[in-house]
Amino acid sequence: MFVSNLHIKSRFQIILFLVLITAFLPIITSAQTKEVVAKKGDGIYSLLKRYGYSVTETMEDFIALNKENLGKNNTLLAGVKYKLPDGETAVNETTAVKTEKPAGGTGKTVRYEIFGDEKANVPIESNTLNGAIYYLVAGHGGPDPGAVGKYNGHTVCEDEYAYDVTLRLARNLIMDGATVYIITRDPNDGIREENYLKVDHDEYCYPKQTIPLNQTKRLRQRSDAVNALYKKNRGAFQRMIAIHVDSRSQGENIDVFFYHDKRSDTGKKAATILKDTFQKKYQEHQPGRGYGGTVSDRGLYVVRNTWPVAVYIELGNMNHERDIKRLIIPTNRQAVANWLAEGLIQDFKTNK
Repeated sequence: MFVSNLHIKSRFQIILFLVLITAFLPIITSAQTKEVVAKKGDGIYSLLKRYGYSVTETMEDFIALNKENLGKNNTLLAGVKYKLPDGETAVNETTAVKTEKPAGGTGKTVRYEIFGDEKANVPIESNTLNGAIYYLVAGHGGPDPGAVGKYNGHTVCEDEYAYDVTLRLARNLIMDGATVYIITRDPNDGIREENYLKVDHDEYCYPKQTIPLNQTKRLRQRSDAVNALYKKNRGAFQRMIAIHVDSRSQGENIDVFFYHDKRSDTGKKAATILKDTFQKKYQEHQPGRGYGGTVSDRGLYVVRNTWPVAVYIELGNMNHERDIKRLIIPTNRQAVANWLAEGLIQDFKTNK
């Protein structure tokens, strides 16, 4: 009797297992890899964008899934089926800041922890910059604080203030639908509303590289990071924006300066658009003050050695009291970011 009951119980368990498998089969089937057919003229970039994927997040997975069906240099073949990577695009990522085109252009909010608790939720207000990719490089970082000044007994370091403006600019660009990579990154600073920004040395280079003390190695590291991303996004509208604070004599009060590679007419146009935007804003908010910022070519390492169109920006003089005062006020840092974003939107619309 005992053996017979065990036999009945085992049969019941098998039947129950088969029923459960049958019940969940549609769910399992729906989770299988999705296949799509490439159209004439499609590239991996356009295909992934069309189906709502982050190109930089899924490009390598797509190539690995479809390597047997790709043409020379990973080109797509019209009429061929390709598998799309499983899973959804990450929005709480820690290695790159990115956004996709918002549905309907508005109404979407994405969370990016890098901006800090109070600014992490980013409302996507438009798709004005959809298709534009920006690599934002805040100057110095890690073991190198850059230019160091003093104000009211406080030490003020270039890397902290350049980074804060960079974060604010990144957030603005994302709000208008751009894809943004922050190359120099800090795991815990976020956008800060204090006047005196705490100095630390925990910044790293995208994606997770320790920043070297040697200047040449440091500049090569961030240039290589930008160029690797540029290759993945080949064919898209791309810009590299480097943000610094200059170190000059104490008596030299300067406005925002813009530099470009002498070989790049597009870079010169982009820098000029940014300068003109600042000049207009100064005339609007401080009529009669005048604006002394300029555009010029300069043989700076990251400008010469990064492949996207590049603009290098000096926000002021860390050794001049009036410039420091301008930088330490959070609303001023936000205004600078707003004006830069406005200029970059104009660049995107007119300087492709």
